[in-house]
Amino acid sequence: MQTKERVILHSDLNNFFASVEIAMNPALGGKPLIVCGDPKSRHGIVLAKNEEAKKYGIKTAETVYSALKKCPDLQLVPSHMSEYIRYSRLVREIYARYTEKIEECSIDECSLDMTESTFLFGDGVTIAERIRKEVQEELGLTVSVGVSFNKVFAKLASELKKPNAVTEISVENYKDKVYPLPVGELLFVGESTKRVLATIGVHTIGDLARVDEELVVKKLGKRGRQLRVFARGEDDEPVKWEKSKEDLKSIGNSSTLPHDISSREEVKRWFYALSESVTARQRAAKVGRANTVHIVVRNELLHDFTWQTKVPPTALCGDVAKAAFALFCEHYPQGAKVRMLGVTVSGFDYDVRQLTFEQLAESKTYEKKERAENAVAKIREKYGYATLQRGVVMADEKLNGWDIRAQKEEKISKSENLEKDE
Repeated sequence: MQTKERVILHSDLNNFFASVEIAMNPALGGKPLIVCGDPKSRHGIVLAKNEEAKKYGIKTAETVYSALKKCPDLQLVPSHMSEYIRYSRLVREIYARYTEKIEECSIDECSLDMTESTFLFGDGVTIAERIRKEVQEELGLTVSVGVSFNKVFAKLASELKKPNAVTEISVENYKDKVYPLPVGELLFVGESTKRVLATIGVHTIGDLARVDEELVVKKLGKRGRQLRVFARGEDDEPVKWEKSKEDLKSIGNSSTLPHDISSREEVKRWFYALSESVTARQRAAKVGRANTVHIVVRNELLHDFTWQTKVPPTALCGDVAKAAFALFCEHYPQGAKVRMLGVTVSGFDYDVRQLTFEQLAESKTYEKKERAENAVAKIREKYGYATLQRGVVMADEKLNGWDIRAQKEEKISKSENLEKDE
């Protein structure tokens, strides 16, 4: 554990997409509501829901048809990603009043290093309360904030009390607050890991903190050692913040799949959905074209495999998806199950390329495709993501109308859950 105690906050905007819809249209408040890709399609899936909808047992990623069976009076609202992005930026502007060290974990979650800020604004709980009130009063949103001395415990604290709350896990109280909790509450411990840990008598976070290191490493490898470090409060990972786009080395997106898949055709569709999200963010960030595509594949045993390849500089979905799928087919055994997929691009060229005469025709074709993808993005922002869909994605009922950007953007190799229902 570090000698100097850090002050880390983890903010989690409650029911973010649904809350933004209600903030924009207060008449929707107080009624069960879901955000979905296309309200007219009952085969679409639930992207988000509000507190009232949760009372009916509605879950993220279930079909709209299933949700309506649970609550026939359910209000169906299309997603407005441009508004969610705008509100997310406004919230981060509030955070920036207190620190520049902001790590965007997803569109609705951030880690904040307030260690130096305490000299100006008071202790971590005081700062968290100020942030919570300002977000609610200025934007009409609620946020749960965890306060702790490391990132893992700060995130855990943010989940202990929802919605609209501040919770602290301190050096003095963490054994009392954290150790009795089920081990599944710890970050990165999913159902499969829980089952493995149960075989060695680990059922609580305290059990994991006290278990013999060699035993847990034997069962889970390096991940086991890392999880034990987390349980013991010894996480020392810094808050990763970016000063400018020149510091942006890569852009990626990964998703744990609703169920294990083995069909290469399904894998291909997922790579297109993920690549569309990644390249849209790449173009929006104006970081130039990428010359490297990385993929990560997690199997049903929770083992991760990563590969990368060089590509002609690109910011196009089709180029990235084809490269990602080619890597998968080259390296991953045919028929083997897949639990999680991720795509990352890197090697950005910030400068305008000087083209030779021979490259000019190819460049014009590329720029035409890029303009088309940017036009699609603008139409989706104005009329909803489901307005325009790629044929390869529409072929999958679960992906049809599903805005992959609406999923919490997972850190590669870090999350076992598609979305944790609050």
